[in-house]
Amino acid sequence: MTATPNAVARQAPASLIRRILLQGKYEALAMLRNGEQLILAVVLPLLALVGLTVTPLLDGLGGSRINIAVPGILALCALSTAFTGQGIATGFDRRYGVLRFLSTTPLGRPGLIAGKVLAVLTVLALQVAVVTAVALPLGWSPPAAGWLPGLAFLVLGAAAFTALGLLVAGTVRPEATLAITNLLWILLGALGGIVIPADRLPAVVQGVVHYLPSGALGAALREAFLFGTVNFGAALILLLWTVLAGAAAIRWFKWN
Repeated sequence: MTATPNAVARQAPASLIRRILLQGKYEALAMLRNGEQLILAVVLPLLALVGLTVTPLLDGLGGSRINIAVPGILALCALSTAFTGQGIATGFDRRYGVLRFLSTTPLGRPGLIAGKVLAVLTVLALQVAVVTAVALPLGWSPPAAGWLPGLAFLVLGAAAFTALGLLVAGTVRPEATLAITNLLWILLGALGGIVIPADRLPAVVQGVVHYLPSGALGAALREAFLFGTVNFGAALILLLWTVLAGAAAIRWFKWN
């Protein structure tokens, strides 16, 4: 007795694209359902946005408080989701054997990584929508020409931070990953040129900040959303961080 075409179709394995989409959906929902990560990804950036808007910390930088604050908050969202959130999730998945198991399934290691990248971009898109919905009533008025380079820089920044997060998560113990990613979130957010422009930071760190992925992303987003221009130097720095951190993660990542 031969199988019908419909039976054969039902038994056919899912394509790689579909497996990646399903994995990305799972990863994104897991991040959004995690209370700690949700606070880190949404609540704290929104609190920082309101705080920067009602205080004079950003006065004198050539624009309104909200216009200067929002690009930094968007950069902070990328750091929260791509580096801290993804790093912690991957570290504990590695500890409990989830990564090793998934890497042996038809999804494979490339599909697993692609699913994680897709999840980061999905959550980042939701963060951008939430920040925009809060910032526009507060008076945020970005130039139309700034949206395309701004979103492109967000994607590039997310790629750099994801590579760094996977590098940390794949080389140290989960407890150390938790401590490192949270500590760097605080340090880069406060002194890394993300929320506060490098010009307002202590002189001892200004020369270094410009070459950090945080400083490059913060500067690039401020130029895009304040003036509608492209910071090619920042683009090169972010690209270098993505390539170098990605190559290091591929070389030293431990799946178990």
